[in-house]
Amino acid sequence: MNPALRRYLQLDVFAGSPGAGNPLGVVFDAQDMDPASMQAFAAWTNLSETIFLLPPRDARADYRVRIFTPRQELPFAGHPSVGAAWAALDGGIADANARTLTQECAAGLLPVRIADAGGIRSVHVRAPRATPQPQHPASTIALLEACVRTLPLGTQPAALWNNGPGWWLVELVDERAVRTLQPDLAAIAALTIDSGAVGLAVYARAPADSRHQLVVRAFCPADNIPEDPVTGSANACIAALLADAGALPGAGGRYRASQGREVGRDGVVDVEVDAAGDVWIGGQVQRVIAGSVLWPDDMRASP
Repeated sequence: MNPALRRYLQLDVFAGSPGAGNPLGVVFDAQDMDPASMQAFAAWTNLSETIFLLPPRDARADYRVRIFTPRQELPFAGHPSVGAAWAALDGGIADANARTLTQECAAGLLPVRIADAGGIRSVHVRAPRATPQPQHPASTIALLEACVRTLPLGTQPAALWNNGPGWWLVELVDERAVRTLQPDLAAIAALTIDSGAVGLAVYARAPADSRHQLVVRAFCPADNIPEDPVTGSANACIAALLADAGALPGAGGRYRASQGREVGRDGVVDVEVDAAGDVWIGGQVQRVIAGSVLWPDDMRASP
C-alpha cells in the first residue's frame, strides 16, 4: 500500500519553553492506520511516546487518542494526554476557546481542563484512578531488592502502583539523592519486565525554599528509554501514593514537581489531588515541529 500523507506535530510537554520538557510525536487523521503501522512509526520516531488522533467512538468525547512507546501501546500516559488535548485545540479538532474537553483513550473517558493566564495556555488532565499492586512473588521481591539495596531510601516503602501503566515508586531521602542517582538500568529492566510495569520512578521532597515541592526521575530501560525526561503517569501515581499515606507536599492538595534536569531538561508538572481523591496533572506545551508525515496505513502490506 502506498504511504499516506498526514499532518504531524512534535510537541514539548510540561515545558515553559521549547527544549525544556518531554517530546511527543502527534499524528493527525490516523483512523486508517492499523496498530502495526502505529507501532512501527512510534518505534521509528524513538520518542518516549507517539500519539495518534482519531475520531471518538463515544459521543461524549471530543477526540480519541492511541498512545505508543517504541515497544508497546499504553492505555494511558500523562504527557501524551496533556499533549493530545493541546493538539486537539491547536489542530482544529476541538473548539480553540474550549475550557473543558473529554479525551477518549484505552483507559476510558478522561476530563480535561484548559486554563489561559496572560495568553499562556496550560492543560490539565484527570488521570485514571491509581491503585496499589501489593502482592508479589518472592522472585519479584528479590528483583526489587536488587534495584534499591544501595539507595538512601525515604520513609515510604517502595511500591508498585498502576493508573494504566504500572510504576514502581521509590522514595529517596532527599533531593540530592534523586539528582545524583546512578541507576542500575539492567536491574530496573529485569524488575519491570518481570512485574509487567513500564518503569521505576524515584522521588523526594525538595527543600522548603525551592520553587517545586517534589523532585522526580523515571527510568524505562525495558522500553529502550533509559530515563524519561518528564513523566505524567508516574507523577500521578506518586501523588496517589502520597495522598493515600497522608503525606502530600504543598498546600490544598496542590504541588509542583520538577523532573528532567539530569537529561538536560527542566520539566514542570503541576499536580492536584482534588476533594474526591482524583489526581490531575498538567502544564504548558510548546509546538516545536509542524509538518506532515508520509507513512503506510498497513505495515503488513509494505515491502
